[in-house]
Amino acid sequence: MAPSVPAVPRRVLVPFGARLAAAMAAQGPLCVGIDPHPGLLRAWGLDDDVEGLRRFSLGVVEALGGRVAALKPQSAFFERHGSAGVAVLEEVLAAAAASGTLTVLDVKRGDIGSTMAGYADAYLRDGSPLAADAVTLSPYLGFGSLRPALDLARETGRGIFVLALTSNPEGASIQHALDGGVAVAARIAESAAAENAAAENAADSAAADPAATEVASTAAAAAAAGDPAATVVASTAAPAQLGSVGLVVGATTGSAVADLGVDLTRMGGAILAPGVGAQGAGARELAEVFGPARRQVLASTSRAVLAAGPEAGSLRSALAAAVDQVREALQA
Repeated sequence: MAPSVPAVPRRVLVPFGARLAAAMAAQGPLCVGIDPHPGLLRAWGLDDDVEGLRRFSLGVVEALGGRVAALKPQSAFFERHGSAGVAVLEEVLAAAAASGTLTVLDVKRGDIGSTMAGYADAYLRDGSPLAADAVTLSPYLGFGSLRPALDLARETGRGIFVLALTSNPEGASIQHALDGGVAVAARIAESAAAENAAAENAADSAAADPAATEVASTAAAAAAAGDPAATVVASTAAPAQLGSVGLVVGATTGSAVADLGVDLTRMGGAILAPGVGAQGAGARELAEVFGPARRQVLASTSRAVLAAGPEAGSLRSALAAAVDQVREALQA
């Protein structure tokens, strides 16, 4: 009779939603964009070239890494410098990970079939030099076109932020349009809710598996410790406080969420909200836009913090002020 083989616990990464919730609780509900556009480079006394790009971007990571819930590099400002700029983006992602800070790579990709699978492989695959903790995606070829990225993100414990309601005037012609009497933005929120519900159901199934319980406490400990860069393996038995599929909703979109019937609370994931601070959204605007879903908001700012550079101390002071403002606004 062959000797029995001990059961191996099912081991997966702590989901992005759990790591983000822990980071927001520890550092505040703020994400700082790394947007090295020519004007900011000049303001920092840097040339608009690859070396200026590197000094600016790594300077932001050095100053703010470990002090902010997430950093959000805007891929376009790296891509405009060609392959050398993309190499700098790889350095930035690696430096942020080394600092224990979550990254949201702002790429807004959207395509179909093998092309979408290629984008997923680039940004969400373990071992890819461009892999981030989460990415922004565009669903306007149909939410289902994002399937390769959604599946790979869940497999690797990463997150997705799907464009839902943006503040640019052109966006309304698509996002506010009706599909069977339901606004397109509301359909996107429904689809995100379904993804998060499916992940939660899978977690419940895993929790019922005795082989998975051996590592259940590790997940809870990692989330409670606020370890955003945790690569510890853990059971999905401990449910995430936030779903790992979130939405991008502009903080200056006024009454659109309510007018279009977009159910952000049911969606369950984080809400990446550009437009807070320098772009004009304060407590009143946040209450109007997000209502009871404000606890899910990860406010995104760039200029309000980056304009204080290049000195690290000034950047950190600007960050602290921005976090205080966002906390107050979201609790108002």
